[in-house]
Amino acid sequence: MHPKPKATLFVGLATLLLSGSLPASAQSLKAERTPNDFVFEQLAHSWDEALPLGNAFVGSLIWQRDSALRMSLDRIDLWDLRPTDSLSGDRFSYEWVYQQWKNGTYGAVQRKLDAPYDQLPAPSKIPGAALEFDISTLGPVRSARLTLSGALAEVEWQNGATLQSFVSATQPIGWFEFNGVSADMLPNLITPRYQSTSAIAGADPVSGQDLRRLGYKQGQVDHQRRADGGTITYHQPGYGDFSYDVAIEYRIAKGRLIGVWSVTSSLVPEKAQELAAAAIARSISRDYKEHRQWWQQYWDKSSINLPDKVLERQYASEIYKLGCVTRHNSPIIPLQGVWTADNGLLPPWKGDVHHDLNTQLSYWPCYTGNYLDEGFGYLQTLWNQRETNRAYTRAYFGCDGLAVPGVATLTGEPMGGWIQYSLSPTISAWLAHHFYLHWKYSADPDFLREMGYPYLKEVATFLEQITIKNEQGQRTLRISSSPEIYDNSPKAWFPTITNFDLALIKSAFSEATEMAAALELGDESAHWAALEKELPAFDLDSIGALTFAHGHPYNESHRHFSNAMAVHPLSLLDVTGGEDQARTVRATIARLDQYGGAWWTGYSYSWLGNMKARALDGEGAAAALRDFADYFCLSNSFHANGQQRGTGKSNFTYRPFTLEGNFAFAAGVQEMLLQSHTGTVRIFPAIPASWQDASFRQLRAQGAFLISATREQGKVTTVEIDPTMGGTIRLADPFPTGTTPKISGAESVSNHDGVWEIVTRKGHPVRMTL
Repeated sequence: MHPKPKATLFVGLATLLLSGSLPASAQSLKAERTPNDFVFEQLAHSWDEALPLGNAFVGSLIWQRDSALRMSLDRIDLWDLRPTDSLSGDRFSYEWVYQQWKNGTYGAVQRKLDAPYDQLPAPSKIPGAALEFDISTLGPVRSARLTLSGALAEVEWQNGATLQSFVSATQPIGWFEFNGVSADMLPNLITPRYQSTSAIAGADPVSGQDLRRLGYKQGQVDHQRRADGGTITYHQPGYGDFSYDVAIEYRIAKGRLIGVWSVTSSLVPEKAQELAAAAIARSISRDYKEHRQWWQQYWDKSSINLPDKVLERQYASEIYKLGCVTRHNSPIIPLQGVWTADNGLLPPWKGDVHHDLNTQLSYWPCYTGNYLDEGFGYLQTLWNQRETNRAYTRAYFGCDGLAVPGVATLTGEPMGGWIQYSLSPTISAWLAHHFYLHWKYSADPDFLREMGYPYLKEVATFLEQITIKNEQGQRTLRISSSPEIYDNSPKAWFPTITNFDLALIKSAFSEATEMAAALELGDESAHWAALEKELPAFDLDSIGALTFAHGHPYNESHRHFSNAMAVHPLSLLDVTGGEDQARTVRATIARLDQYGGAWWTGYSYSWLGNMKARALDGEGAAAALRDFADYFCLSNSFHANGQQRGTGKSNFTYRPFTLEGNFAFAAGVQEMLLQSHTGTVRIFPAIPASWQDASFRQLRAQGAFLISATREQGKVTTVEIDPTMGGTIRLADPFPTGTTPKISGAESVSNHDGVWEIVTRKGHPVRMTL
C-alpha cells in the first residue's frame, strides 16, 4: 500500500450560471487568434508533434494515426508505484556506498542501486488511453490550429467539417465537438496493450520499455450506444490496489458529435464516469465560458512584446504549456507533464520526477513571470512529502533533517539510477532554493514563517550533519559528485568537494541565514552564517573559470552545467558583484563557449541563455535561446532534447520529449528583460542592441514589485511599478544619460550613483515617464 498524494483535486473557479444552449454556428467556441498560435496545414502524424491541451491534472494530444484523428488521454497520477526492493536493507546506505568506492569494489553499488532503474519497468509513469475518430470520409485537412488565448484546438477540413476541443482549465475533463459529420462517426476508445502474444521488446529507459513488462491484466472497455449518443467506460487494474478509469459521454444530432471525457485514478475520490455525466448535463458552452475565464486571467498576469518574433512566439508557447501543466494544488511537473508518450511504450526515463535539474528548470519562469500561484504546487507537494523524505534521509544517510531523492516517484520515494545524482546529498538544497525564491518574489511573511524557513531549516540541518571537517578545518563531503560528469562510474565520485555540491551547500546556509534573520531568530541566523564561513572557496582553473572539482576543469562539452551553479541559478557570483566575481562569471561562460555544444541537449542552450543574460550579454543570450527554438524543438514547440535540423548544434540527434528545456527558455527571455536577484532591479539588462522597440507588462521583481516598461527607438520611455506589498525598491536608472523622468505615486524618491531608491506604498503604483 503506497501513500496517497495529499493535494486535493482542483480548486476551480466559481461555477458560472450561464445558459447551456449550444450556438448554431459551426464554430461554436470562440477564442482570440494571434500570430503566436500554432497553425498547420495538416494534423501531425506523431504523438510528440500533436496539438497539446492540459490543466496540470489531465491532458490530451490531438494528432492523426493512419486514417483516424487521435486524442491521446493522460492523467498526472497514472503511476505504477511498486517499490524497488534493492533500495532498502543494510546496503541501502551512503556509508556502504562510500566504503565500496574507497575499497575499489564499486561494481556492487552499480548492481544494487544503479542497474534496477534500467532493468525494471517500474516504478514508472504509465499512459492512459486514446480516443479515435474515423476521418477517412472527411477528405483533406485545411488547417489544424492551437489557439493559445483560449487553449483551444481547432481542426477544419476542406469539406467544411470542423473539430473544436479543449481540456477544461478547472476540472479533470476534456471536451470535443465535431460539426458537419455523419451520424456514424462515433468515438472509439483505444487502450494501452498490457497483454499480447507477440515477443516483448527490449528494455530501454530512454526510448521506452514495453508496457507488457508491467504484467497487468488487460482492462475492459464497455460501450453503451443509444439513439442520441452513448457512453464508453474503461477500467484498468494496475500494480497492487492501484487502478484507473476512463469515461466518455457523447451526443449525436444533425451532423454534430459532442462529447466529454475524463480520466481518474484510485488515488483520488472522483469517478471518471460521474464527472463525464455531470459535464454533459452542464453543456460544452457553459464549461467553455469557465475555461476561457481562467485562461484570460492567466494570460493577464504578464506579457512581453519583442522585435524578435521567433523568440516571442516560442515564449508564448512556453507560457501556454506552463498553464497546461501546473496549478496551485497540482503535483510536481514530471518529465513530460500531462503528455505521456502515446507510442505503446512506457515514457522516456519512465516519465518520472527528476530533481537532477528537470523539475527545478521547469519552475524557473514562475518567479519573474508572475506565476507564483501556478508554481506553488511544486512547493506544496515537496512540503507534503516531507515525512516520506525524512524516512529516506534516515534510511540512506543516517541523518536528521531533510534530503530528497534526485529521481523520485509521484509520491516522493527514491527510484535509483545513477546514484551520484539520484541519491545526491545536495538535491534538497536545490529544491529548498525554490522555497527561498518564492519568499523573495512574494515578500509573504506568512509563507516565510510557516513553510519557507522551516523547509530550509530542515535541509540545512541535514547538510550540517552530512558534511565533515577536513584537515584544513574546512567543511566538506567525504565524496562528492557533479551531474552528470563521468556518468555513474567510480570516477564520478570526487574525493574533494565539487563546485556543484559546494554551491548548493553554501546557498542553503546563506538562505537559511537570511530567512532566520528576517524572522528575528538571531541565534539560528548566526549558526547558519558560521557554518557557511567554514566552507572552502570555489575551485577555479587557470583562467579563473569554475571547475567541476579540483583538478577537473571544464575541458570538454557536457550537457549539464553543474560546475556553474554558483552563477545561475544560485546567484552566488554575479558580474555586478565586483571585479573578482565578474571575472569568474565571464571566464566560466567562456569555457562553455570554447568547448561548444557537441554534447549538449536543448536545455543546455536554454540554460546558457539564462547565464549569458546574467552576464549582461544580450547578443549571446538571444543567440543561445534562438538556437534552442530553431534546432531543439519539434513543430508544436516540444523540447526534443537532441538537435532536429541536422545543423551540428549537438551530437545528440534523438528526440525524447521532456519539458525542462522549454521552461528554462522562457526564464531566459525574462532574464533579458528584468533582473532583481542582486537586490537592485535592472530593466532591459541584457537585450541585443538591435532591439530598439520592446516592452513587457507585469513581470515580477524580488520584493513583490510588478514592473512594466516600454523601450522605444532604443530608449526606455516609461516604467510602471506596482508595489503589491509596499516597501523600498532599488532601481538601476534605465533612462538615457542626462534625462530625468517624471515620477508620480511614490512616497519618496532619491538617486545615488545611478540607482533610484523609491519608497512605495502598497496599492499605490509608481509611474516614471520621460
